[in-house]
Amino acid sequence: MKEAGRVSAKALRKTGELVRPGISTLELDKFAENLIRMEGGIPAFLGYGGFKGSICSSINSQIVHGVPSAGVFLKEGDIISIDVGAIVGGWVGDNAWTFAVGQVAPEVARLLEVTEQCMWDAIDAAREGNRLGDIGHAVQSLAEREGYGVVREYVGHGIGRDMHEDPNVPNFGKKGQGVKLKSGMVLAIEPMVNMGTHKTAGPFEDRWTVFTADNKPSAHFEKTVAITDGDPLILTAE
Repeated sequence: MKEAGRVSAKALRKTGELVRPGISTLELDKFAENLIRMEGGIPAFLGYGGFKGSICSSINSQIVHGVPSAGVFLKEGDIISIDVGAIVGGWVGDNAWTFAVGQVAPEVARLLEVTEQCMWDAIDAAREGNRLGDIGHAVQSLAEREGYGVVREYVGHGIGRDMHEDPNVPNFGKKGQGVKLKSGMVLAIEPMVNMGTHKTAGPFEDRWTVFTADNKPSAHFEKTVAITDGDPLILTAE
């Protein structure tokens, strides 16, 4: 899983380095696919449930599952959440990051900063003996303190031989509640935080892309994390 995580992390980082005004989301997608294959992996998203891309490319008010397109070009001031996974040796890695396209508004930059910190707080709570509610509480308490909405309908998940395994890992919850965390569990921890309401809309025509209900921006950060008898181990690291 470390190798699957390494390839996934490299694909995310290198694809993110290409983010700039004028580039199409399909160009980002093809770059990520080629890199994953060159590293000996298989794109985990391509064909998954019929999905047509190797990345999810979700722009501004799109929360998750944005479909790459030759006709969608990034603009100055946008944000784009890139979610990408790789399969290596039958094991899956999964990670996401929200990138600024050029200069973004200060309030948007703050959304990204807080959502990233939500992820790190959640990872810190992913310790043997804690419970899933501790992870969700870490995200929810910070995000809502900052006045943001935490997405309810879409959550993190267990991961291993399959991309989505039990248990679900909500980004909301109460301390001390839910499944007990044990050494050896591997989770995809992925806060999805909206600038406005937590409510979602869609998917619509493309059957995939999920939007914020109020059309305000959303950010998404994700790491694949192993529970150990010590500190959490981030597997999506190069």
